[in-house]
Amino acid sequence: MPNDIASGFAQILDPEILSRARRGDRKAHDAIYQRYGRACYTLAMRILGQPAAAEDVVQEVFLRVLDRLAGFRGDAPFGAWLKRMTANATIDVLRSARHLQPLEDEVWLDSLGHSQPAVEQSVDAWSLLMRLTPRARAVVLLHELEGYTHLELAQMFGQSESYSKSLLARSLQKLQDARPGRDAAVEVENEH
Repeated sequence: MPNDIASGFAQILDPEILSRARRGDRKAHDAIYQRYGRACYTLAMRILGQPAAAEDVVQEVFLRVLDRLAGFRGDAPFGAWLKRMTANATIDVLRSARHLQPLEDEVWLDSLGHSQPAVEQSVDAWSLLMRLTPRARAVVLLHELEGYTHLELAQMFGQSESYSKSLLARSLQKLQDARPGRDAAVEVENEH
């Protein structure tokens, strides 16, 4: 398979499939799901960190696609439109679950730096991200990996741009501080 073939949300949707889907063709709907379902799930899973919740988001997104497909004007590629719907649906889940979070993001981020992980604990990028609250993780992933601007994030979360910027900066700093071996590197730098 050539390396220049797009994957995820960057895939090009055949205009004929889109046309058939708009007319209610079930096979065309299935084709869209087959093409983009994994990308939707991956984005939701990265943010939510829970397979069942990510699957629920995918189901909700594709139900929305069926309802809103007639309104898709094609101003942006279909994958970008679907990616936005997936991000919004994921943030909706975070908003509805907010009452389950006992601490605000900023308070929780402050407490993160005070807990020491066990030495034997293996830490990779995913486990570091999972230490963040879902909102903080969403801001990091959507900004750093998916390319959303602070203005877009502010609109999606119903917050100010400064909220997004502050949460991103604090989250990245906490991730940096939590990296394995960081303390040793700091001590070495201080000795020289």
